[in-house]
Amino acid sequence: MTLKREEISDKLAAVGYIADRDIATALWLMDFLKRPLLLEGEAGVGKTEVGKALAAVHGAELIRLQCYEGLDQNAALYEWNYQRQLLAIKTREGVGEDADAIEEHIFSEKYLLERPLLAAIRRESPPVLLIDEVDRADEEFEAFLLELLSDFQVSIPELGTIKANAIPRVVLTSNGTRELSDALRRRCLYHYVDFPDVDREAKIILTRTPGIDTTLAVQIARMVASVRKEDLRKVPGVAETLDWAATLAGLEVHDLRQEPEAVYETMICLLKTHEDRARLTREVSARLLGKVA
Repeated sequence: MTLKREEISDKLAAVGYIADRDIATALWLMDFLKRPLLLEGEAGVGKTEVGKALAAVHGAELIRLQCYEGLDQNAALYEWNYQRQLLAIKTREGVGEDADAIEEHIFSEKYLLERPLLAAIRRESPPVLLIDEVDRADEEFEAFLLELLSDFQVSIPELGTIKANAIPRVVLTSNGTRELSDALRRRCLYHYVDFPDVDREAKIILTRTPGIDTTLAVQIARMVASVRKEDLRKVPGVAETLDWAATLAGLEVHDLRQEPEAVYETMICLLKTHEDRARLTREVSARLLGKVA
């Protein structure tokens, strides 16, 4: 089902994802053109959440491939269950079965272990395939992805070519740790995901932190926006904002300006390195608090 463009933001909000117009448009185009969507941006801006929300909106299975250095086709596509194959070989040799029959038996569906990419093209209903942090994988694996994203089919030497039963909705994310190839970018729609503005982040806080005061949510969003402008090694993402909001709400803080000590002490929710904690002193915290009104 392809949602109408104006429906997407409402549907995403209903499952807890507050989208801006640009991301809603990108998701509509992704469905309309049947193309993968590449989301690029800093860590913590909510790229992975887009894939999760998309699966929730369509009531689809989310299949996630977490990329990492050294990821190969076997880990991403399929493997054979070698232990079970060895047991089967010993058992069938014991009853005198010939080698050809044994080989045909052990290289069958019964011993095939699906990994995310194969699973995504074998589902009867289109899943959401989330290829997370594709920039962490090497160029060889990226090249392997090109055929899959173009034709949605894979070749398994023992079984032949497997074509997609239903074309999955594919979301790729990248933190920009290395430059992706032009070939991969050509096969995808592209959207850069930035940190949310104050209004949108306040809405995210209100959606994900039940019972929080609207005034407090806006103050938190403004404070976090100011913190992000400081010279930090690790800029806090939306997940850190939500942790901080939940903490302050749990402490029954209603106005950040009235609780400067609580604000400073709980900033460990936002700051993830020793250097950043040292930089954001009580004096800096007090200065930033002056901007939340």
